[in-house]
Amino acid sequence: QVQLVESGGGSVKAGGSLRLSCAASGDLKTYSYMGWFRQAPGKAREGVASIGLRSRTIYYSDSVRGRVTISQAHAKKTLYLQMNSLKPADTAIYYCAADGQRPLERTSYKYWGQGTQVTVSS
Repeated sequence: QVQLVESGGGSVKAGGSLRLSCAASGDLKTYSYMGWFRQAPGKAREGVASIGLRSRTIYYSDSVRGRVTISQAHAKKTLYLQMNSLKPADTAIYYCAADGQRPLERTSYKYWGQGTQVTVSS
């Protein structure tokens, strides 16, 4: 069984930065994706960024490209999302996901964390 625990969320002002962390336990498939998704009130959960565990290929959504960086510490199975130049539109619950088959497709992921709240005020 895979478990994911997010941390690092909080409240920041527009233009600020946050770094989210996701600690994974259990066996992660070598040929799969691990990523970050977010869900704002009244909106569908959308992909933010993902990384192929073996290929290390990285994918970003158009809404965050240039402002966020996804990375992974393989030895500790920890996924990071560095977010800069945050905007109020980035306000959402951010979820860590694992065992994905398509990089930014929500329905392709098998495991999910509990989510961490990110609030960006103007």
